[in-house]
Amino acid sequence: MSKQEDFVLRALEERDVRFVRLWFTDVLGHLKSVAVAPAELEGAFSEGIGFDGSAIEGFARVYESDMLLLPDASTFQILPWRATGPSTARMFCDVVMPDGSPSYADPRFVLKRNLSAAAEKGFTFYTHPEIEFYLLKGVPDAGEEPVPVDRTGFFDHTPQSMGSDFRREAITMLEAMGISVEFSHHEGGPGQQEIDLRYADALSTADNIMTFRTVIREVALSQGVWATFMPKPFTTHPGSGMHTHLSLFEGDHNAFFEAGAEYQLSRTGRQFIAGLMRHAGEISVVTNQWVNSYKRLLWGGEAPSYICWGHNNRSAMVRVPMYKPNKSQSTRVELRTIDPAANPYLAYAVVLAAGMKGIENEYELPREAEDDVWSLTERERKSLGIDPLPKTLAEAINIADSSELLAEALGEHVYDFFLRNKRAEWEGYRTQVSAYERDLMLPVI
Repeated sequence: MSKQEDFVLRALEERDVRFVRLWFTDVLGHLKSVAVAPAELEGAFSEGIGFDGSAIEGFARVYESDMLLLPDASTFQILPWRATGPSTARMFCDVVMPDGSPSYADPRFVLKRNLSAAAEKGFTFYTHPEIEFYLLKGVPDAGEEPVPVDRTGFFDHTPQSMGSDFRREAITMLEAMGISVEFSHHEGGPGQQEIDLRYADALSTADNIMTFRTVIREVALSQGVWATFMPKPFTTHPGSGMHTHLSLFEGDHNAFFEAGAEYQLSRTGRQFIAGLMRHAGEISVVTNQWVNSYKRLLWGGEAPSYICWGHNNRSAMVRVPMYKPNKSQSTRVELRTIDPAANPYLAYAVVLAAGMKGIENEYELPREAEDDVWSLTERERKSLGIDPLPKTLAEAINIADSSELLAEALGEHVYDFFLRNKRAEWEGYRTQVSAYERDLMLPVI
């Protein structure tokens, strides 16, 4: 038994833990949980906890359904919203087959596999997400417009806004679970919030995002409101993104930094951006996996619609933030496409795969976009070589259908299931008659 596992077993007794929730994620990014008694945990560490994989979205077919959950002791945390009475703890799990081999359907393993491939080339992948979401006055009934909890705007601090109190409680709870927060503020839309997590390795960040979503929803429910990570819940207000700052390190050295280079950005960093750009269309089905995701990308504002990069250019898909003197460790790139409803394990896996492909094949970085890309005409964008991102989920699926990079990064099982699921989602969406169509046509046709 490892030291971490021994620590967990001692903590169960010292903290009066009566239930341990074993967390894992399905292929679509939904959190799953099974609770075990503390007495079962020692066996779970050595042998795993069995479950029916065919009951989980994308995991297995009925005739190969036996799977095991192996708890990762390094992720042990007490759940602060279960603080009254006996404690409840949680651990993330790796999903394995009965013979102990990793499950090809486990999103956490998909990310681990891509991180290992980067590690073989000497790189560690770090991420820092800026997570946006809306607070609503309850869950709207079918056909009703959602109602935000306030009418406050970007960075506003007003007495009538409940956002600051909400963020304080949420951050306190996140930090109680070992998740460090860097910034928080009210975003541009009414009721829209942003909380930025500190830099961490990509696997820890993905675990933290899954925990973050749960904490935000728990705090919202405790305050009688509803939190949504839907990319575009309102027609006339900004969508919610998850801009993510990315960097590669070689040991303690930031591989994206080069003193004296333009923007202090190294050749490795430039090739990584080139990889993100060349494969942007292919990975969109994962970084923006829902039919609603493309309503956000069409709208402009803080959401990118075109494949380009720029220095401090917030209309670009990839932004190179301003270099801070004497802070080489902070050199990074910001990818602005990802939304907060994506499966973070799969999203970071395909982002890393695209960037690494740029490094391995020494892609040349195209010319920087210096203008506001949205204000350019279609002809001007075409003359600059700026292509659009997919405009719909259907377009993203079509591009992904022939993507070798995506199949390799996700593995054939996840790749096949994911695209089948997305096709079904698009078919379900396009057969629906919307309120817009009825409002437009019924009075006149």
